[in-house]
Amino acid sequence: MNQPDVVAELQRLTSRVDALIERVRTLSDENRSLRQQQEQIVGERAQLVSKNEQARSRVEAMIARLKSLEQHT
Repeated sequence: MNQPDVVAELQRLTSRVDALIERVRTLSDENRSLRQQQEQIVGERAQLVSKNEQARSRVEAMIARLKSLEQHT
């Protein structure tokens, strides 16, 4: 290889490395964003599970009261 070919190859490789660095940065930012979204969704799910359990307990308590009233009449 002559010197102009070597210089051109180095420039091409430099360009590819720069593109890869930018891609890694982009993917890293996207990954960070997705992790934050996942944490938020997990938190929301936990709240919904808790609300669901509370509602289930209230419904079960109402059913028990209704059955009790039914037995007393």
